[in-house]
Amino acid sequence: MRIKKISESKLPTKFGDFILVGFKEISNGNNHIALIYGNISQESSVLSRIHSECLTGDALFSLRCDCGFQLEASLSKIAQEGNGVLLYHRQEGRNIGLLNKIRAYNLQDIGLDTVEANIRLGFKADERDFSVCAEMYNLLSIKKVRLLTNNPKKLEILEKLGIEIVERIPIVVGRNAKNKEYLKIKEKKLGHLLS
Repeated sequence: MRIKKISESKLPTKFGDFILVGFKEISNGNNHIALIYGNISQESSVLSRIHSECLTGDALFSLRCDCGFQLEASLSKIAQEGNGVLLYHRQEGRNIGLLNKIRAYNLQDIGLDTVEANIRLGFKADERDFSVCAEMYNLLSIKKVRLLTNNPKKLEILEKLGIEIVERIPIVVGRNAKNKEYLKIKEKKLGHLLS
């Protein structure tokens, strides 16, 4: 096991009252969280979202991406459903980190797309490690999920790691004039299902 559960608390939000669970990666001390709504232990498959950290979209309301919109839509849908879990996967900027993400933004400002910018900085198009999320599900005793995602790679990786995907639920939200190219590249180069 590469990750351990540290603590939990109540987290009232505008969507409803969640339980906030904190996890820590043993090797590097990185932190991740789960937001649990309702009683997930009674569910044969749990409505869930793996949301990778995006400070600019989630907290600063950036229109460059669809991340903040997806976070809000996911929490809202989970609350409406009556139960579910959102894993907040703290791998900022497809896991290149906040400062490198700002560097990538700068390259995008001069004409590169998101994939080209990451590669120019010496990274892969997507550096995220979703095995951490499979371990979080295991620690929460979740074996089957209905996953809110447009990313088929998440499904593939989770299934390889023993999490059964009962259903993929699209989450196409937040399209605007500022993120049109970003979404086009997500679809064309990263295989996201946005149509």
